[in-house]
Amino acid sequence: MPRIAGVDIPENKKILYSLQYIYGIGPKTAETILERTSIEPDRRARDLTDEEVASIAVEIDSNHVVEGSLRRQLQQDIQRLKDIRCWRGERHRKGLPVRGQRTRCNARTRKGRKKTVAGKKGVKG
Repeated sequence: MPRIAGVDIPENKKILYSLQYIYGIGPKTAETILERTSIEPDRRARDLTDEEVASIAVEIDSNHVVEGSLRRQLQQDIQRLKDIRCWRGERHRKGLPVRGQRTRCNARTRKGRKKTVAGKKGVKG
C-alpha cells in the first residue's frame, strides 16, 4: 500500500481518487498535483513506481498544507477567533452555528441532542 504524506492510500483505486484520502486534498488539488508530476490520473495507485510516489510526496510537501499541520492551523484560527471575542468566536464557544444559519429549528448537528426543559404547569383558578 503506497504511503504518501504519512497516509496509507488505497492501492486499488485510481491515483486521482486515492490522493483524496489525504486530509486537505480534494478533487481539484489532486488533479493539479498529478498535472505537475506528469502522472496520468487514470493509473491505479498500485501501478506507480517508487520514483512517481516520491515525486507526488515531494510535490505535496513543498506546495500544500495537509494532514496534521492543516488541522493544527484550523484549530489555531478558531482559537484566535475565540480569544479576540468576535461574533464567530462566541458562536464557536457556545457550540452554535457560526455562519448565520437559523437556530429556532434545524441546528441539531451543531447544538447536539435536545435538552428538554420542564414547562410551566397549568395553574387553575
